[in-house]
This record gives sequence, structure tokens and C-alpha cells, in this order.
Amino acid sequence: MCELLGMSANVPTDICFSFAGLMRRGGEIGPHKDGWGVAFYEGKGLRCFHDANPCHSSAIARLIEQYPIKSENVICHIRQANVGNVSLANTHPFTRELWGQYWAFAHNGQLAGFTPATGPYTAVGDTDSERIFCHLLNTLAARYCAPPDLDDLTRTLSECCAPLRAMGVCNLMLSNGDWLFTLCTSKLHWITRRAPFGPAQLSDLELEVDFKQHTTANDVVTVIATEPLTNNEQWTAYQPGEWRLWQHGETVREGTLPAIQ
Repeated sequence: MCELLGMSANVPTDICFSFAGLMRRGGEIGPHKDGWGVAFYEGKGLRCFHDANPCHSSAIARLIEQYPIKSENVICHIRQANVGNVSLANTHPFTRELWGQYWAFAHNGQLAGFTPATGPYTAVGDTDSERIFCHLLNTLAARYCAPPDLDDLTRTLSECCAPLRAMGVCNLMLSNGDWLFTLCTSKLHWITRRAPFGPAQLSDLELEVDFKQHTTANDVVTVIATEPLTNNEQWTAYQPGEWRLWQHGETVREGTLPAIQ
């Protein structure tokens, strides 16, 4: 299985610390050696980096680890290939344009018997993950001609994702730069950091950061990851079927998919 990393913040924030921990899992201390990618939203723009090489030894990954790109919404993925070969076309996050917005998507899991909705969005690579992304976008584009409000958006996304839960593992992250939608069917964790900030120690690397030296009292930063990245903080586990829509570091919508019958 792959691993996901996302961030939602109320101020532009870099993800160097969390990425440094995830990077080691990308083929050094974990099996996720089949490519990686990260998408940073900057205003209406989207800055993306992808590499089909293992994250832990990637020169591009070392740049991301050391270069503090600041963003309010970030999606990152390290891949362990199950469906689709190891190639740049199959690295997440996948991106498309919808309603004049850049959308980014990453997925962890496998589905059996999945048939995507047809429409203008089609997969470039050969992963079921990219087909899920196109399925969601085709459904949204067919139902709305402009961005819906958040209640309609999350209702449609949860309706689209509900059948997928019965087909296998479907942990995912989706963003248009204004919000970050996350769904867990098997494993996902989150932590929200706010004042009073304190130190955090990575689990997979001897690196500690005291966030109070890099934040203000008004900052709110939420990190979402497949597995907790630090060993001295209290992470919260998603429940199977739970979804959350994050905006400015806070949960603004949440729900649970129907149980598998």
C-alpha cells in the first residue's frame, strides 16, 4: 500500500518537517519505493513535483525537504506499486482543471470491479487511483456547471465514494486549493497544531522542531498522514468510512460513509 500526507493551514506554511519524515519511508525504512509526488497550492496556482524514483534517494525530494515552499493546502504521496507499472504517468498526486480551478488527488488502496463514470476526464496512466479521480470529476462536472456550495459538494463526493468502500481500500485526498477533502476506509490519522505550540519529534528520523519558534498565536495547521509522523504528539485516528473536509486547518464538514452491507 502507498502512504499519504496532507496539510491544511490558515496561513501559508511549509511542510519540510513532515516531508522529511515521510521521505524516509519512501524506500529507505519502508517499501514505498515506486515513485512519489507532492502538490502545493499557492493562490490559484499549483506547484507540483513528481519522480518515479524512490523518494528517500530522490534529488527532487531533497530539494522539497530543504526548500520551504509555503502553502495552505498540500497533498503528498509515496507509492508502492500494485496496479500499474512504475512510471512518471502513474505517480500521484494527479491533477486536472475543473471550473477554472486546479484539482489534485492522491489515493491509497486497491479496488476490485471498479468501473468509472464516463465523461471528459480520462486516465493518462494505468492506475485505478487515477480512474477514481476521473470518476469523481466526471460526476461533479455532469451534476454542476459551477462550483457548488460545500454541503452539495461533500454530499456528492460521499455519494460517489460510498460504493467504492465495498470494492476495497479507498483512502484518498482531494483538493481544489480552497479546501482539502479526506476519506479513510482503512487507515488515516490527523493532528491539529495550534497555540500553545511545542516541540515535535519525528518517529523515523532524529529531527525535532519547536513550532513555537516558527508560528504565531493565530496559526492553525493540520497534518493528515497514513501513519503518525511524530512520536511525542497525540494523533487522532480516522474511523473506517470517515470523511472530513478541511479548510484553513479546521474541519468544516464531516461524515461517515454507509457501512458495507
